[in-house]
Amino acid sequence: MRVSAHTDAASEYGQIVPTCIDALTMMRADRPTEIDPTCYEPVICLILQGSKKIEFGSHTVRARRGQSIIVSHDLPIRTRIVEASTAQPYLVVVVRLDAATIRSLADGVDDTELASLDQVALEVRTAGIGIVETLRRLVALIDTPADAKVLAPLVLRELHYRLLQAGHGTMLRQLLRRDSHASRIAKAIAKIRDDLAEPLSVPELARVATMSASTFHQHFKEVTATTPLQYQKSLRLLEARRRIRDEGRSVTEAAFEVGYNSSTQFSREYARTFGVAPREHLARHAVTS
Repeated sequence: MRVSAHTDAASEYGQIVPTCIDALTMMRADRPTEIDPTCYEPVICLILQGSKKIEFGSHTVRARRGQSIIVSHDLPIRTRIVEASTAQPYLVVVVRLDAATIRSLADGVDDTELASLDQVALEVRTAGIGIVETLRRLVALIDTPADAKVLAPLVLRELHYRLLQAGHGTMLRQLLRRDSHASRIAKAIAKIRDDLAEPLSVPELARVATMSASTFHQHFKEVTATTPLQYQKSLRLLEARRRIRDEGRSVTEAAFEVGYNSSTQFSREYARTFGVAPREHLARHAVTS
């Protein structure tokens, strides 16, 4: 692939490189990284070189060269690049997935498999040749933006189809049915994200998911490997970090904007999650502005 050439100038600490195709980004790192809490949206990641360790809930997985990561729901995780060097940088292609495209392919995909009790929103497995070839053609289009404008939507649709056929596309196949547990949990997750600063109500989320409170709690944890309350807390802290680090919000402003009533509690949980006090990230923003 052309990924190494396109990311050659982006040799900073895990820099993300956008492309002329909105859904497609690339990433390169020339050395291992520290553990970094983040949130994966629904994506397919193909590891071309190096490896990454991913932690979510009680799960720990490692994605290596030639493997793909399929993420079906927004998922707070802790991630660390563990294999990368100047000679052999970590390289990955990332494509954002689209729920509408997934559902539009329902007629061509068998979704009758039974949901497994240990299903989670992130699965790692060796990428099949069909997925690799489709991604290769998608990446090739960034060299010809005029072609990409016309052809990228077609290639992206093919990619979604191939992911639905993949062995580790189980959760994506569950999303084909609007009444599946996966689809219902996705609705609850959207509700949490839309009302991030509001107090969390499990009964209300269960109503959105059309489940009883106990059933909702069980399936939410099966999919996300965490509880609704911890999930909301993770998203709040990630959003607060973005506002502090990227927008220069004060610690108090960021805390209250994402729903904290106590800046002291916020600072304590922030430091526990990110390993530094929020004021340190604010100071870094001031230096780079």
